[in-house]
Amino acid sequence: MPDNLDPAGAAMPGHEPEDDDLLEFIDGPDGSTDPAAAALAPWRVLIVDDDADVHKATELAMQGLRIEGRPLAFLHASSAAQARELMQEQSDLAVVLLDVVMESENAGLQLVRQIREDLHQHAVRIVLRTGQPGYAPEIETVQAYDINDYKTKSELTRTRLYTVLTAAIRSYKQICALESNRQGLELIVEASTELSKLRGLHRFAEGVVTQLCALLGILPEGLVCAQAGGDSPGDLCEVRIIAAAGQYSGLINAPLATVSVTHVRERLARCLRERHHLFGEGTCLYFGLPKGRAMAALIEVGRELSGMELQLLRAFCSNIAVGFENVVLYGQLLDQAHHDPLLRLPNRVRFIELLDQNLKDPAGVTLALIDLDDFADVNDAFGHGFGDQVLQAVAQRLGEQLGFNTAMARVAADAFGLIGPDELVNAERIRAVFVDPFAVAGERLQLSATTGLVRLTESTARGSELLLDAQIALKRAKQQNRGAAQYFSPEMGTDARERFKLLKGLRTGFEENRLFVVYQPQVDLASGRAVGAEALLRWRTAEGSYVPPDQFIPLAEQSGLIISIGEFVLRTACHQLKRMESLGWRDFRMCVNISLAQFRHPGFIPSLGNALRDSGANPMNLELEITESMAMEDHNLVRQLLSEVKRSGATVAIDDFGTGFSSLSQLRQLEVERLKIDRAFVHEAQHSSAGLTIAHMVINLGRGLGLTVIAEGVETEEQRQQLLALGCHEGQGWLFAKPMPAEQLEPWMQQHAQAA
Repeated sequence: MPDNLDPAGAAMPGHEPEDDDLLEFIDGPDGSTDPAAAALAPWRVLIVDDDADVHKATELAMQGLRIEGRPLAFLHASSAAQARELMQEQSDLAVVLLDVVMESENAGLQLVRQIREDLHQHAVRIVLRTGQPGYAPEIETVQAYDINDYKTKSELTRTRLYTVLTAAIRSYKQICALESNRQGLELIVEASTELSKLRGLHRFAEGVVTQLCALLGILPEGLVCAQAGGDSPGDLCEVRIIAAAGQYSGLINAPLATVSVTHVRERLARCLRERHHLFGEGTCLYFGLPKGRAMAALIEVGRELSGMELQLLRAFCSNIAVGFENVVLYGQLLDQAHHDPLLRLPNRVRFIELLDQNLKDPAGVTLALIDLDDFADVNDAFGHGFGDQVLQAVAQRLGEQLGFNTAMARVAADAFGLIGPDELVNAERIRAVFVDPFAVAGERLQLSATTGLVRLTESTARGSELLLDAQIALKRAKQQNRGAAQYFSPEMGTDARERFKLLKGLRTGFEENRLFVVYQPQVDLASGRAVGAEALLRWRTAEGSYVPPDQFIPLAEQSGLIISIGEFVLRTACHQLKRMESLGWRDFRMCVNISLAQFRHPGFIPSLGNALRDSGANPMNLELEITESMAMEDHNLVRQLLSEVKRSGATVAIDDFGTGFSSLSQLRQLEVERLKIDRAFVHEAQHSSAGLTIAHMVINLGRGLGLTVIAEGVETEEQRQQLLALGCHEGQGWLFAKPMPAEQLEPWMQQHAQAA
């Protein structure tokens, strides 16, 4: 209890009486009994003192007084420990009147440190009171601790106590206003740095409400509405509440037309309709947006605004309008980044996000990748506009028949992604979608789709890798027939990843010169005389093992790497041909396989010319081998390319003849010199009459067209004799020689230079 105060506030004996006449004026403006002020929440003051009389005297002295128009409410603690426990539960204390000496000599000072450092309550103002003047030096204590005032109890008369509390509460009020202002700014800054999130606009609007209220020194009470679209800015059906605080928080996301609070609905509608600010008790601020759209923010001020406040609001709105516009524009960009503009469906990026979300509970969920068959032909025949309508019709039917509880996206130009329960997303239901024709622009169009499916529980992949699994299954389905469906299996994923690993190794091997060329001699069947060799590609890994050509050549063709590899083989073979010629083998024939991708590449003919020119080899001794299927694929293009090959001086052979379905008339038109019988026919001719008949027909066909016929895969003398009897001219195979490096080819030629 203050040394000079009794419970009634009278002066105690032994002290000079204080002049408390100032209290006559305190009950004026601040002590107003205005009903509106009476409804305001009181300032909460905590008294911490181990003297019960101090609690009673302080509360009695401040009875009925108001500060800043609001009453006081007192809480009590008799020790620092009790105060700490109470403050852990109370976060809205304005002032703490704290005794320095309680359970220990510095208990009060220790509590100050705990309040600031442990409880992190920096806004509450602390007034130290002590009955032992000089116990703690005043200047040093104020410097060391974040306190508002330091008074001896003898100083705190009723008037001075009121003055101290008023100063502390005003300081607390300013700190709270600054904190509210800081929080509003943080929300706006956070929204500006998180515009990529869907709620960016909502967070920004939320920050605007908080910031406006902080600027005006009022509690956050307000809302923001935005015009979603439409031609009329006053069309309430197109306006929605996007942010709300305080008593309006229940209106979030509601259309403005459905808001039952009449003055809120009418004031916001008027603001949007008249396109300017409305000031008053329900202040309404207008923000223009791109494309004629608009936003309005309403805050409940509860009083008339001063001229300074009006200027502040106008300046604030000028800056915030730009922020709103940027948020909206960025939101539009974000929408385009995650949605397909034609079908208004999620795109591939967004679909991958949906896949990751479903992986949290994958049980009973299936992913489907639906690829429209021959959609490019539809575009070519009817135009892209018609093709767009086809996609819209397919998306609509998929949504109608499979859309319940499923997510759909456009993941490629003519491919849709679906994810949903197994009973909805499965091969049978997807196939049923395409049973009936589609009505498009007055036409009835029958479509089919090939589908790859993945049960999420059967794949360990995530996101884009899961979509890759569906792509693997789709590719398997396409190998069956149009309209087929295939479920993914872990074995498929293993195969695909092994192929990818192999392709990666092939690229590395090519770059590190681990691919090399070997040569398999070709001989005259009758005499055994060497007539040439076929250049063959080999790959030896860094570990020293060999990868079979039938494993890596298809990968090279699919990836396009065959263009560079094929050019390497061609140049290497030409340089070896030149060496053979320089060693005296003037009529030595070098055969080089050309892949379809390499043959059709625009740079093939120039690369052929460069290889011949750089090596100096005789073009007439170079023979290019193309497969029968290549020769028949695009007859006109092949004829044109073969003519250019002939003009270079090189000759052409048809490889693997008999495995395709050549037209005899087309074959006659091709300028080729040699037919090469596939090794399968050589083998079958020895073991079946049907195989023998086919081999005989192929040889007779070649001889009838005036072509040299060569058989590959000759492994036994019996096969050689049989081919001779059928009229075959030449052969190659292990009977004569295995593929060998260049340094072994030259001595082999020396041994087989003459007829046997």
